[in-house]
Amino acid sequence: MESAGITPREADIAPAPESTFPSINSVANPAPLGLAGFALTTFILGLVNSNAISGSDAVGVLSVAAAYGGLAQLLAGMWAFREGNTFAAAAFSSYGAFWISFVFLLQFFLPEVIKAGGASAGDHLVAVYLFSWGFFTFYMWIGTFRLNIALNLVFLTLWIAYGLLGWGYLGGGHTTIGHIGGYVTTACAVIAWYTSAAIVINDTFGRPMLPLGPLTG
Repeated sequence: MESAGITPREADIAPAPESTFPSINSVANPAPLGLAGFALTTFILGLVNSNAISGSDAVGVLSVAAAYGGLAQLLAGMWAFREGNTFAAAAFSSYGAFWISFVFLLQFFLPEVIKAGGASAGDHLVAVYLFSWGFFTFYMWIGTFRLNIALNLVFLTLWIAYGLLGWGYLGGGHTTIGHIGGYVTTACAVIAWYTSAAIVINDTFGRPMLPLGPLTG
């Protein structure tokens, strides 16, 4: 049986009940919401970082980053706490906070750093910021080896993307490396979207329609 969500617990790998409309006391799986919020925002930012769309369009990312990537993911994390799902709670709450902090960083703090220390100081700040999130993502990736292949690939591509994007900001900026990081970011978003879709569709149909690839024994 394919894993139906972001946790290997028995409740999450069992087939859905005949009715697709749960009772009022049921708690829905927050993973599809969190993954979708992450995927859409990450996809747009990946297009910007890969130079597929104009860098000036990065401002347009901020609204979806705050509302969908940030708030929706943060709520998904809180609901995961309600489910008793430690991994999902840590992941969605953290990445929701990432997107909210990203908005604050670009809008308020980074301009002040550049004003005080120049562009190199701003690049250094962004590099440290990205590397720090890459470290967090790396150990979360280790946790996915008890989940499924789809999530493992999401977190694998994500910590690689953080590393490449952070490297792109070092030493005055390495444009090509940053663009490669953008492509990896976009791939991560596509995998996250697939994972979200698979959980929703599998749960709705009550059987595995889209494979996630179980990694648990």
